[in-house]
Amino acid sequence: MTTIQPGEFWVADIPFTSGASSKKRPILVLWLDGDDVVVAVVTSAQPRTQTDVFLNDWSMAGLRVPSTVRLSRLDCLEKSLLIAKIGLISELDANQLKTVWDAFIKPQF
Repeated sequence: MTTIQPGEFWVADIPFTSGASSKKRPILVLWLDGDDVVVAVVTSAQPRTQTDVFLNDWSMAGLRVPSTVRLSRLDCLEKSLLIAKIGLISELDANQLKTVWDAFIKPQF
């Protein structure tokens, strides 16, 4: 199997919570945890909250359309659900994501 690294964009087969079906969609790998990966959803929708980060270098990252990373939509997936590597996040976009993460993603207790 191909090595998976944080900062990579992949297509993943994400199961619906009902378990009835799944949807293939792009994700950004945030970190690895054993046989699992923690990922953020990537969408073609425009940013709608302070935790949505528009990717300036979406094309260089291998994404087909202008894209947004939703840091408020995290998933823990088995590595086996990752289908194909798309590309890698640029340094500019990675720094922007880290800034938003540090400012807004934190325990609320």
